[in-house]
Amino acid sequence: MDISYIINELAEDRENYFNAVAPPIMQSSNFAFKKVNDMRQAFADEYSAFLYSRGLNPTVDILRKKLAALDAAEDCLVFNSGVAAIFAAVLANVKAGDHIVSVDKPYAWAQKMFNVILPRFGVTTSYIDGREIENFERAILPNTTVIYLESPNSWDYALQDLSAVAELARSKNIITICDNSYCTPIYQRPVEMGIDLVLQSATKYISGHSDVVAGVLSGRKEMITKIFNSEYMNIGSGIQPFNAWLLIRGLRTLPVRLEHITKTTHTVLSFLKKHPQVESVIFPFDEDFPQLELAKKQMNGVCGLLTFVIKADNVLQVERFCENLRHILMAVSWGGHESLIIPKCSGMQRSFFKAENPDHRMLRLYVGLEDADYLIKDLERGFDSMNNS
Repeated sequence: MDISYIINELAEDRENYFNAVAPPIMQSSNFAFKKVNDMRQAFADEYSAFLYSRGLNPTVDILRKKLAALDAAEDCLVFNSGVAAIFAAVLANVKAGDHIVSVDKPYAWAQKMFNVILPRFGVTTSYIDGREIENFERAILPNTTVIYLESPNSWDYALQDLSAVAELARSKNIITICDNSYCTPIYQRPVEMGIDLVLQSATKYISGHSDVVAGVLSGRKEMITKIFNSEYMNIGSGIQPFNAWLLIRGLRTLPVRLEHITKTTHTVLSFLKKHPQVESVIFPFDEDFPQLELAKKQMNGVCGLLTFVIKADNVLQVERFCENLRHILMAVSWGGHESLIIPKCSGMQRSFFKAENPDHRMLRLYVGLEDADYLIKDLERGFDSMNNS
């Protein structure tokens, strides 16, 4: 299905709402019926009718159909956060006594679910280096029901061979779940590689304006229906109509934003690789990236997230670099119009900082929609400040 059609036309029955170019926001909590039997059928199968906006809503429905098509999936659900999508996907596929295989260092809130919440119900998790398929083979137990992937992850961009993992999981009747927040469905479609459930934080590139928190979960209709009728409805984690409308707006410009961001990122990357105060740069499509061949095999492109390690003798130098940036904001997340940076040492106390540990000198940079020269000048300002007392 053509991306331009999906973004601009799919599911938009304009003749049903006065031929408006932009779909209306159905800001209604519930929907009325004229026939008792129609209401009876809606109660029996809420996934087939508009009854109450905790479940289906017309504005959300337009967004769902677009996002499912972009993912090359049969169906999808939209949540009020990315972590809600993670929670529902995993919870729907485990029971007491089950085992999960997860890639090492997943998103922090996914890891908290694996380490704190699920053990209360007898569900255990093994973490592995997902870069080698053999590690998955060794970690699988007789009671393994889920393999959790994140390709690439959001700090060192480690990849998993999605097709190989999907094939292994299918042979053992294990459900695969992949976080695709880094790439978006524009640059990677795990469903086409055999992954069962694909999720992403729509807060990021789908929104593109840093004004919505949302998550997407796509997969086979049977699985999505199952999740809708249990975890989605019981947790009450569905997105609100206004936020769904904002995401539809964000979709309109998604390809052109990614194209601009990708071009700018490569310019910034070249600058960082040549800078004398940069020790190393990590980026999936960089010629020095150890999994470059796999990245180009399963990704159509890359976006604006990269990591670089600066040469710093102490934590104060890292802090001065970040605090002297005027235009690149120090904040979490990525995917909006504004460039962002986060130092890894912000997640630890100063006393724990070890200059000999490259991880402690890592900075994650998100390249937004600003011009490359504008960002490079700001980075230069940060570098110049490092040795000032």
